[in-house]
Amino acid sequence: MIARVWRGITHKDTADAYLTFLNNVALPGLAGKAGQRGGWVLRRYQGEHAEFVVLTLWESMDAIRAWVGGDPQQAVYTAEEAQYLLDQEGLVRHYETVGAVAPPAGQGT
Repeated sequence: MIARVWRGITHKDTADAYLTFLNNVALPGLAGKAGQRGGWVLRRYQGEHAEFVVLTLWESMDAIRAWVGGDPQQAVYTAEEAQYLLDQEGLVRHYETVGAVAPPAGQGT
């Protein structure tokens, strides 16, 4: 399995709106893609900014290539994201997943 990691920065005042966009538009749009296996959104505030890290899991690099339709190292943005992001990082990072820790029985993530 491959973890695809992307990072973006918003102003703190638009962080909640961007999170809503990610949860209601961007991530659900990935859900039906072949080879997509879920993911997480991480957020932290730093002064006037909010940093987001989006980590998605994919079956293989081939699945990512099929979704991206080109260079899998290039970030994929929608036009709507431009209104939130202060900087659009051009590259993403990919990692082979080699271990995991499961939550204790009866507890969610």
